[in-house]
Amino acid sequence: MVRSLATAMAILPPLLWGSTYLVTTELLPADKPLSAAMLRILPVGLLLTLLTRQLPDREHWPRLVVISLLCMAVFHWALFVSAYRLPGGLAALLVTSQPLLVAMLGYLFFGSRVTFKVAAGIVVGLGGVALVLSAPSRLAWDTVGIFAAFSAALAMSLGTLLIKRWQLPIPVLAFTGWQLTIGGLALLPAVLVFEMPIGPLEARHLGGYLYLALLGTLLPYLLWFSALRYLDPVLISTLILLSPLSAMVLGYVVLGQTLTSMQLAGAAAILTGILVSNVPIGRFGKTRA
Repeated sequence: MVRSLATAMAILPPLLWGSTYLVTTELLPADKPLSAAMLRILPVGLLLTLLTRQLPDREHWPRLVVISLLCMAVFHWALFVSAYRLPGGLAALLVTSQPLLVAMLGYLFFGSRVTFKVAAGIVVGLGGVALVLSAPSRLAWDTVGIFAAFSAALAMSLGTLLIKRWQLPIPVLAFTGWQLTIGGLALLPAVLVFEMPIGPLEARHLGGYLYLALLGTLLPYLLWFSALRYLDPVLISTLILLSPLSAMVLGYVVLGQTLTSMQLAGAAAILTGILVSNVPIGRFGKTRA
């Protein structure tokens, strides 16, 4: 029951994160990745820390800072660089390499193993993502953008493993708030040096930043870190595959992009990969002795 609830909680965040690319290109000021990352996470982090008013113990700070830099500062900076420089679908595809990275890093650094069922689900899901985003017109290969997307995936993968391994005894609200705050403060000096002034902000810019802060950060991260306490990091990472699926649907609904038969097949493969990775084998039938 707890695992099922945690899985349900972990499904919504990737769906919301899939809208990041559309919001970035359609609503935010052009070419301001550091500002977008900082304004997305710092205000929400300060709000949560003020509401919880819980200071972590001294011995937890070094690990908390490491996790915050990986999952918040590096991840969001790299994510917005890729969102600005690549088509949203391609950026989402590269970031969804996270499940494979979690599995590989877990094996290399911590000796953790991945079952054949989980590995098969990851491969099927990533294959589906490739099918969904296979239209040649969307594959604009920008070296910096590609490197940024993979950097985002690597940072979040390592951070996810460390969160699960260290199990810091901090309530989820305070844990999320401090991560967002530390990550945002780490980005603030770079914003002041490289991207100030941001320029005149229009109503759509403010709306985009507000959306990313509330529906793109506050709600999904609370759900994500709550679920992570009960789910295996490799299993929960497979749900990231829902992000490009969300981006694809938004592209169809908002921008009028058509869905090919290959893209529909890819969407089906994504859902299959997630189900294979997360649903116990016993639900599909009897296991062999």
